[in-house]
Amino acid sequence: MTTLQEVAERAGCSLATASRALNASGSVSQTAMRRVRKAAADLGYRVPPPATRRAAGRPVIGVLIPSVTNPVFAASLSSIQNRMLVAGHGVLIAQSNYDPVQEADAVAALLTERPTGLILTLCDAENSRVLKQPLPPTVLLNNRPTTGFPAAVTVDNREAGRLITRHLVTLGHRRILFISGDFRASDRARLRYDGYLDVLRQEGLPDFAALQIPFIGAPDQLDLSPALAEIAPSAIIASNDLLACGVIGALRRLGLSVPGDISVAGFDGIAIGQLMDPALTTIEMPDASMGAVAASLLLDIADNGAAPRHLEVGFSLRTGGTARRV
Repeated sequence: MTTLQEVAERAGCSLATASRALNASGSVSQTAMRRVRKAAADLGYRVPPPATRRAAGRPVIGVLIPSVTNPVFAASLSSIQNRMLVAGHGVLIAQSNYDPVQEADAVAALLTERPTGLILTLCDAENSRVLKQPLPPTVLLNNRPTTGFPAAVTVDNREAGRLITRHLVTLGHRRILFISGDFRASDRARLRYDGYLDVLRQEGLPDFAALQIPFIGAPDQLDLSPALAEIAPSAIIASNDLLACGVIGALRRLGLSVPGDISVAGFDGIAIGQLMDPALTTIEMPDASMGAVAASLLLDIADNGAAPRHLEVGFSLRTGGTARRV
C-alpha cells in the first residue's frame, strides 16, 4: 500500500507539504500542489474522505468485521466502541462482506487514517493477504493467532463443534448434516465443521461433506430438498444461528416440523434464536465480552507496550427446543 511518505518523495517535497497539498489545508504553491497530486495519482495513493479523517490529537483504532448487520459482530463492535470511548479513542469501522478481496481493500482504507491499532475479524487468518504487510499493533478477534500476529481473542470453535455434535448424538441422532457458509469466508465455520467430523468419526457414524452456501444472501430462498433427499438427516447443524433460522424456515416450507421431523442446532446464542418457538438449540458465544477483551488487549499492547497474547474465552450449550431425542 502506498504511503504519504512515498508520495512526498516522488513529488520532491516534504511530508508536511504533501499532506497540506492533498488535504487542502495550509499554504502550498500551485506548482507544488500539482506535483503532489500527480505523484499521488501515479502511485495510486488514496486520500481519505474528510468525514473520516482523524480529529486533531485524538487517537483512533480501526475495526474490521465481516458484517455490521450480523448481531454477533454488532455486539462485539458495540463493546469495542464503549471500551474505546472510555479510553478516549475514536473507532473507524469497515466490513468485508465475507469477501477476502473486499477485506484487503477495507483494511487498506483503514490504514490511510494511520490508526494506533487494529482489531480484525478476517475470513481466514492463515491465508489472508492483510497479514502479509506491516501493520500497527493488531488484535485478531474470532480468528486464531498466527505466527506473525500472536494477539488474538477467540473461543475454541472446534471444541464448540464437538459439543453440539455430541449433544445431538446423545439424543440418538445418527445422520447429521452440517450446513455452513463458504469455508473460505469463515475459518470459524470450518473449525466448527472439523469438530463435527471429530465426534462422528470417533463414534463410527456417517459424516457428510458440509453443504456450503453464501453467507450473504436471502435465507428465505434456501432450498434443502436435494440435500434431504440424498442424506435423509434426522438433524441439521448450521454454522451460525442466522443460518439456523434460515434452515428452519426452509424445512417448514417443505412441510416439515422442527424438531418433530428434523432437529436443528446452531452457534452464537443470538437473541432472535431465543425468541423463536421453540427456542433454538445453540452454542452460546460471549460476543460482547470478547469485543471488550479485544479492545482492552489492544490498548494494553499499543499504549503500555504489553506483550501480544492469545486469550481464549468460554462458551456453553443452550439446549433450547429445536433438538429432540429420537
